[in-house]
Amino acid sequence: MSCDELRDQYELYALGVLDAAERAELDQHLHREGDPCIERVQHARQLVSGLALIAPESRPPARLRSRVVGLVSEPKHSWFGVPAWIAVAALAIVAAWLLNTRRIQERTLADARQELSRKNVELAQLNEAFALMNDPAAKQVVFGEAAPKPRGRVFVNPKQGVLLLASNLTPAPAGKIYEMWIIPKGGSPAPAGLFQSQSDGTAMYLRKGAVDVASTGAIAVTLEPETGSQAPTTTPLIVAAL
Repeated sequence: MSCDELRDQYELYALGVLDAAERAELDQHLHREGDPCIERVQHARQLVSGLALIAPESRPPARLRSRVVGLVSEPKHSWFGVPAWIAVAALAIVAAWLLNTRRIQERTLADARQELSRKNVELAQLNEAFALMNDPAAKQVVFGEAAPKPRGRVFVNPKQGVLLLASNLTPAPAGKIYEMWIIPKGGSPAPAGLFQSQSDGTAMYLRKGAVDVASTGAIAVTLEPETGSQAPTTTPLIVAAL
């Protein structure tokens, strides 16, 4: 066959839908140096790639998808009544839909992995909190009993650290964060970490590390700039005196 006789098969060749005999015929041309079919097939491949990329990333309606899939699934002889560019466009739509489906699946998997990682972190924190609370060496202090908010408990463990459990603690506004302070008897407050409360006003924060319980006068919490402070800049919202 001549190059002119093959011109309607370039896009189908690029899409990989030619049967073995037709593909072999075109392959012979592509192995001939300077054959016009070489440049035309390259152009067809660029066209197919471009159509796949510009197709909208959206899930097609079920009826449209069924019709397109039905079109490209028809026996080989049905292609001869369809212009090549229509066949290419139809296959490009299907290719774009499959690509978008894969991307959605990848995003869903990534979200699931992220959620699993977050749950694992929360579980580890809960295990640490239970271990600290159940240690006989831990000292428990209740705060906010007479006030509507915030209220809760502080556990101070000489080896494991300080655990804060609070409720009625409104989430810190944008640009702000809660900061814990360990206040020694007769000394200046020492920063003990930053945390945020949940949307329901509950908070659990664990400051790990040894604590000299005997020399500690109180555990306090203030509202600070989101980067934290080296000394309290606001009136404490929580004070749990030991």
